[in-house]
Amino acid sequence: MLIPERRMRPLWRTLATAATAALLAVLVSPGAAQSATPRESKPVYSYDKAIRESVWVDTRLDGDGDGKTDRVAVDIIRPREPAQQGRKVPVIMDASPYYACCGRGNESQLKTYDEHGNVVQFPLYYDNYFVPRGYAFVAVDLAGTNRSDGCVDVGGRSDIQSGKAVVDWLNGRGKGYTSRTGAERAKAGWTNGRTGMIGKSYDATIANGVAATGVEGLKTIVPIGGISSWYDYYFQQGAPLYDSGPDGLSDYVESPEARARCAAVQKRLVDEAPRTGDWTGLWDERNYVPDADKVKASVFVVHGIQDLNVRAKHFGQWWDALAKAGVDRKIWLAQTGHVDPFDSRRDAWVDTLHRWFDHELLGYDNGVDREPMADIERTPDHWTTDRVWPPRTTDSVRLSPAKGSAAGVGTLGLKHGRGTEAFTDDPKLSETDWAAQIDKSTPDKAGFITEPLGKDLRLSGSSKVTVTATPSTTTAHLSAVLVDLGPATIRDYADGGEGITTLTDRTCWGASTAGDSSCFLRTEAKTADVDRTVFSRGWVDLGNYASERKGKPLTPGKPYTITLDLAPSDHVVQAGHRLALIVAGTDKDLIDPPSTRPTLTLDLAGTSARVPLVGGAHAFASATAGTHAAAPRTSAPERLSYLRPFRPVPGGSTR
Repeated sequence: MLIPERRMRPLWRTLATAATAALLAVLVSPGAAQSATPRESKPVYSYDKAIRESVWVDTRLDGDGDGKTDRVAVDIIRPREPAQQGRKVPVIMDASPYYACCGRGNESQLKTYDEHGNVVQFPLYYDNYFVPRGYAFVAVDLAGTNRSDGCVDVGGRSDIQSGKAVVDWLNGRGKGYTSRTGAERAKAGWTNGRTGMIGKSYDATIANGVAATGVEGLKTIVPIGGISSWYDYYFQQGAPLYDSGPDGLSDYVESPEARARCAAVQKRLVDEAPRTGDWTGLWDERNYVPDADKVKASVFVVHGIQDLNVRAKHFGQWWDALAKAGVDRKIWLAQTGHVDPFDSRRDAWVDTLHRWFDHELLGYDNGVDREPMADIERTPDHWTTDRVWPPRTTDSVRLSPAKGSAAGVGTLGLKHGRGTEAFTDDPKLSETDWAAQIDKSTPDKAGFITEPLGKDLRLSGSSKVTVTATPSTTTAHLSAVLVDLGPATIRDYADGGEGITTLTDRTCWGASTAGDSSCFLRTEAKTADVDRTVFSRGWVDLGNYASERKGKPLTPGKPYTITLDLAPSDHVVQAGHRLALIVAGTDKDLIDPPSTRPTLTLDLAGTSARVPLVGGAHAFASATAGTHAAAPRTSAPERLSYLRPFRPVPGGSTR
């Protein structure tokens, strides 16, 4: 979906002068001059001597039905000096189900504790880097995981309340205790309550969900590869993306004792998430997009365009909803798969995140709010920026397929097509197989291609493909993909590293202790030379033609019209390359096949793509008018073998 061309309000809410002045003393070392407004927090506090403590916060829910409200474990590290001087600090928080079962980051770090239960290691670098700069870091175990009570409900009320309750406690509205079962209260008098949530994948999802509650005190979130609707993690428009549901993920991350007491929650995750792909009330509870208008926090979205775990649709629909709600926002889009920017653009990322938190949580006027809204990786390690994303000159343009000289090999342009094309679903083939045979008549796909472009053509945002198809059987799945046909060097997102290679040497980010190092293995881009790039994709169960929420059996021989939502992207099809639309059946390894193997006949007059072109229809007409570019070269197809997770686990180990 495209955002209407209009000027968004300033990217970040400007803090009131009085509030800013009140914060100026937070990160000034003792004896330092306080007359100048600080622009950057400095590492002036001791990490080794920082206060490390654990608190159990009451969620006010009884997810496991034991008659007592659940408490979630909150491990805290905060600088000692501000507390001694009676000064309050802001909080960076990562709420996760992975601290004990699966690990965080490229090195799968876990929380570790000493023999007395005191936390020794916080995963990742947030504590090492930010605590010396005057922030507290808070690592929350979601309900049902590690040292917390309750049950994992995979993005539902219990998961989200695990994070929200801690924000409430940090702002003096909730109850905390010094132990899991005791009555001794713990208060957060050391913080000013200003909280920023961050995390990758499941953790990012919790940040999205907590922000969607509108909780007071949550000032910013930084979701990295986050889910915005759990239905769209397991299905797309009725088509199953995995052969299992949220019950498998719950069982995977829950603590052993939680599994023993959470059978009722597990049963609900099975019963209310049918493998038919029908939308139920369970999915309503786990869809944060409709509540984007409640978000009070600023949002810094980070996502891999080629993320095939938490697929790009998640950031696209969340971004569009935030834009409609006027939420202050920023975005980074990488060529990677499911990768943290710390492992793909480390130096620039840490610097940007540092300035972001300084601005959002400390109120420092450091200029980050006047920088471009979007950073986009064009080729490996080469980035461009946009003041607004998508650019204001972007318009949704209808492109129509038309018949060509051979069956299944047609053209793509502004003129409406006529006639039909047919293909038979072959679950053994994938989008890369289709693209490799784009110029050949094959029985498994219909492809529609422009002539070689005379000028670059940029697509920025989300596309939609409307298909009118007549099936030969009672069930059918459809895939639609956009392809750049031309040579390129890309990040090898289908490799096990999803676009990065982990090296053997380390760089350090902050202070360390014997039990918690700030030094992490370096990475570099893992690249592949290709002759074609699938840059946007979408899937649908044709049985959902009448409703996105419920499928129906098809009548063989009857035509149906349905619109597929394609994942957002930002891609430049270079001059000399061709743009292609492919419509086919099962996309091997990315959706599951239907129960039958249908032949589908496309009515080209009722089939079209609406694509977000920078410069609109004029840009397309200009790029395709009278082109005399070189004919496409032929070569052996490259092999991008998708490493589909053994089980769907957003951000955790899959093996």
